[in-house]
This record gives sequence, structure tokens and C-alpha cells, in this order.
Amino acid sequence: MAAGEYAPLARHAMAYVLAGGRGSRLMELTDKRAKPAVYFGGKSRIIDFALSNALNSGVRRIAVATQYKAHSLIRHLQGGWSFLRTERNESFDILPASQRVSGEHWYLGTADAVYQNIDIIESYDPKYIVLLAGDHVYKMDYEIMLRQHVDQNADVTVGCLEVPRTEASGFGVMHVDENDAILSFVEKPADPPAMPGDPGKSLVSMGIYVFDAKFLYDQLRRDADDSSSGHDFGKDIIPYLVKNARAVAHHFSRSCVRSSKEERSYWRDVGTVDAYWAANIDLTDFVPELDLYDRNWPIWTYAEITPPAKFVHDQEGRRGQAFSSLVSGGCIVSGSTLRRTLLFTGVRVNSYASVENAVILPYVDVGRSSRLTNVVIDRGVQIPEGLVVGEDAELDAARFRRTEQGICLITQTMIDRLSQ
Repeated sequence: MAAGEYAPLARHAMAYVLAGGRGSRLMELTDKRAKPAVYFGGKSRIIDFALSNALNSGVRRIAVATQYKAHSLIRHLQGGWSFLRTERNESFDILPASQRVSGEHWYLGTADAVYQNIDIIESYDPKYIVLLAGDHVYKMDYEIMLRQHVDQNADVTVGCLEVPRTEASGFGVMHVDENDAILSFVEKPADPPAMPGDPGKSLVSMGIYVFDAKFLYDQLRRDADDSSSGHDFGKDIIPYLVKNARAVAHHFSRSCVRSSKEERSYWRDVGTVDAYWAANIDLTDFVPELDLYDRNWPIWTYAEITPPAKFVHDQEGRRGQAFSSLVSGGCIVSGSTLRRTLLFTGVRVNSYASVENAVILPYVDVGRSSRLTNVVIDRGVQIPEGLVVGEDAELDAARFRRTEQGICLITQTMIDRLSQ
């Protein structure tokens, strides 16, 4: 090995993805699926970003802990991530809450979701654990974070975002010294501590942690024996380690993966309908903030076998066309017009329909002469002929889930009520 080079640490790490979140702020989008299983970007699910980051970083052992409404997520993981092979020293485990330890409860918190599976993790003998949330959209090289963890001899390294102090009150905020050692951890403070040398910004936790595996096992067992603990990393484990061990902050800006098309570090919590709509619609921009076309850092997913997208009819007033839009495989735009719209797999938009500022999930059928503006439409919805959404706020709010920013979430149950 040449001077200055080092063996990748990722090959000695396991990525453990916490994917049990309810995602209740996404309203009806999570009625049938966990937040990490929610569709994103035309082909992917939200969890694919954390999993792809692990794979692209060189991590070849991955486990996913699931809990609430997990069937859709598990089916996606089985279809899209089963290519990791044990004979190549790779592994992919799906770990539903199964009362493995006490037989009396499901996962009580994020720490308990790891503790209940310690025996499975130990069987692979990883040296490091990269603990990830499965419900954020971003591109990150975990190898860089692992290297900092080792170089700074940390007990835990916490991934952190740099945000304006005025926006930090909604997060867990790290107070650090000039060497990024964490001095204190404050949950949603009214007056967030500033970063050293940058009084206008604070460091907030991303919910990403790196541990030496054996150290983590010890901490999980200690926490499990503490009856006063909520068994959660953000509320219990990390505050304890900040006080009693060596906790170090890792700046996302140092490991964020950006293509030549991406000017800024990109991280999104698409946890509300408005945020979800905006992040998807942003992808239709001429130069989006998130580059999904970067072949050096692909977002892996389950790819359905579909025919190409199809645009048909070419006559005045009935022309299949799309402007500033993303159209996935299997879609048919039949004599209708799309503007600033994202169609997931298998959507059909029928003649004389007009669709604008829309995020339309797989296998939706948009009826003839519909006019849809500022909408998110759930999977499989049958939009009736002539439906108009986005032109009468009061009517929209009476029929659909309308947000403060005027985005309408439409499900089949809501459509069915229209005819009652």
C-alpha cells in the first residue's frame, strides 16, 4: 500500500438502519406504510438513500430494523436489496420487532431496537457500527465519518448538520469546542449554542452515529438495565456519553457527496406533506439541488421491469406533452399536459387532463378532462373524469387533506367519499 493510503474502514463496519418510524406528520401517506417506505424521486423509497450511502461507502453488512406497518417496506427490501451475498462476506438482514429479548414488548425506543438484536450483530463480528435513520434524503460517504471516528479516538461520533441558529431550536443541538469534542447536548433549546468561530450557526444532530461495536454493546446493556431510561439514542444514550465518554461531532459538510451539478450540501427531512411535495417537485428544476443522475453515487432501489414512458396523440387540444417534469417507466401521457410534475411508475394521464405542480405515486389513473394543481396523489388512486383540484381552497379542504401551504393530499378513500 502506497504511503498515505489506508485500508477502508467500511469493510469492517455494519450499517444498522432504524426504519420503524410511524411518520404520522405525512398523514395518509403513512396509513399503510412506514415513513422509510414512502416513495421518493420517481423510482425510489426514502430508505434507499441511507442504504445506498452505505453500499456506495463500501459497507457490505447491512441490517434494517422495522416496526410499524412494515409489510410494504419489507417487500421493497426483499425485492431491491437481496443482491448482497454471504459468500462474498456480505449480509443483509431485515429485523422486525419480534420480542427476541423479553418476550413482553416490541422495540421500546431506538436503542432498544439495536439491543434486542445484539446477538445477530455480534454473529457478524463487525468492528464498527454505523447507526442510521432510514427516513432522510441525502448523499453521504460514511467512510469519511468512520475515519474521523478512528483518528480522533472517539467513543461515539455524531453526524451533525450546520444550520442557522434561528432554525436550530427544533433539533438536538451539539455544543462543541474548537476540536469538535461535544461539550453538551441540548434537546430543542430556546437559545441554541453557536458553533466555535461562527456565531450565526449551530450544529444539530442528524441521528447518525458511529461506535466501536464492543463499546456500543456495553452501552446498550447498561441502558437496558436502567429502568428510568427511555431506551432511545437521542434522549438517553448520547446525552449519557457526552457526560461520561468521548463524544465527537462530525460535520456533514465534510462527507456530503456532491456531483459537479450540486452547489450545496443536500439533506432533507421530508416529514410533512409540504416538505415531501417540495422536495419531489424540486427535482423537476432545470438544475435540481439533488442530482439523481450522478452515476458515481447511484441511488440503488427495487427497479420494476416496465416499458418506456409513452406520449400519445398529436392534435390541437389533445397532445401528450410534458414540461419541466419527470416521467417514470410504464407511464402513458395520453393527450394531456404535464407541467412541473413528477410521475412515478405506471401512471396514466388521460386525454384533455391538465396536471401542474403534482407528485403522483405509482399506478394512479388520472381521468379525462381533470385539472389538478398542487397535489400529492397516493398510489393506485383512480381520479374521476373532470375532477378539479387546486382552484377552490375551501372546496379542496372539504374534500381532501389540504395543508397550510395549499397542497392537497388525495387518497382513494377520499375519492370514494365524493360519490357517497
